[in-house]
Amino acid sequence: MPRSAPAGLRIVHAIHDFLPRHRAGSEIYALDLCRELDRRHHVTMLAAEYDLARAHGRITWRVQDGLPVVEIVNNWRADSFEQTYRASAITEQLARVLDVVQPDILHVHSLLNLSFDLPQLARSRGIPVAATLHDYSLVCASGGQRLHRTDDHLCDTIDADRCARCFRESPFYTQIGVGNLARGGLAAPLKRAAGVMLQQAPAVARLVAGAVGRSAGIAVEASDIEARLVRAHRVFDDVDVFVAPSQSMADAFVRFGIPSAKLRVLDYGFAPIARSNGSSTHNAVRVGYVGSLVWHKGVHVLIDAVRALPPQAYELRIFGDRAVAPDYVADLERRAAGLPVRFMGAVDRDRIADAYGGVDVLVVPSLWPENSPLVVREAFMAGKPVVAARIGGLGDLVVHDVNGLLYEPRSTAALTEALRSLLGDPSRLDALARGIPAVKSIAVHSREWETIYTDLLGRA
Repeated sequence: MPRSAPAGLRIVHAIHDFLPRHRAGSEIYALDLCRELDRRHHVTMLAAEYDLARAHGRITWRVQDGLPVVEIVNNWRADSFEQTYRASAITEQLARVLDVVQPDILHVHSLLNLSFDLPQLARSRGIPVAATLHDYSLVCASGGQRLHRTDDHLCDTIDADRCARCFRESPFYTQIGVGNLARGGLAAPLKRAAGVMLQQAPAVARLVAGAVGRSAGIAVEASDIEARLVRAHRVFDDVDVFVAPSQSMADAFVRFGIPSAKLRVLDYGFAPIARSNGSSTHNAVRVGYVGSLVWHKGVHVLIDAVRALPPQAYELRIFGDRAVAPDYVADLERRAAGLPVRFMGAVDRDRIADAYGGVDVLVVPSLWPENSPLVVREAFMAGKPVVAARIGGLGDLVVHDVNGLLYEPRSTAALTEALRSLLGDPSRLDALARGIPAVKSIAVHSREWETIYTDLLGRA
């Protein structure tokens, strides 16, 4: 029988950003896992934040849901592309945090906004390193979705020329421009205004940042992307064990260079959600979307798909924070004009059961090769079947005609037909709900991680 980790370990979990401002799947999972581990150990969350009202590199110690959080401000001040993934100011602060906390284990969720040097810093101090692969940000500089939005292109391979162009068109390039503008002596009120512009008027911010970035000499060429990939392979060497929550993610990273011997497939665990009882008694099928309102999640595909359905036969409820990508949300609202579509806003964790209780089926219309989306298991725990794009790890979770339906990704027509089949026979929703599998608890999952930590400490 596997041994559990000795109680009282000091564990640092590192992630690109964290609650309360950021509430996407990896942040929620990390919170739940860390809170469960903190019952038996001493867990500290290490995260970054983009905040022009505070000094670049500033460290803030705070508490989130009972967890100590060390937050490092990274305003993407950069004189070169290399500083976007291993900025010296951020690396120095990470070293200080490790020296203060002195963890027994470093668990990396993401190095985006932090530094590719973090695993090496840990190893040089004799600290074993584990990592969860939530996305592709180690090999994809533009956010980790392997998706070039301008060309609507899914990157099966890493093309350095395309990556350089994609990065120059991404919000990250905007952050560099605005961050460098703030470095140039702006007073605090102007810094805050620049931050508001970035959040509320990104189209304008991109124009300003583009000019600022070019004038600051920030060049991003294929050779810069190739140098980043070389450094990513150093991360592959410095991490002792990688955990992929889906086979799809594991297979991809073996192709990208992680040795299969140091990679495990281990799905997430989840905090419980109340399950709805009984079948839907509504005349209209309540279709739901829960998640980030960003382009790569494909919400626009969902809205375009329901446009071809009889409006009296369905209602689409969209749950998500409208402030994350205001331009995109405005486009969604234009597409939804005149349709039975309701934008429900962000949903708090303590109300998530109510959100799922208010829908009959969840749709996951992702455009990128998803890893193992938390919303699928949340829907399952609530007793709701799932209609999902057949892409990435979604096909590992949703079994077609058993607990949901799969459709050809990016195909509006295919999604329309999948939903139409449910409108024509609402009893089918009950049949699919009966096929929903049990979901692993976060308590069981934390014990799995303790076994991994024990193995790493044994090797050390």
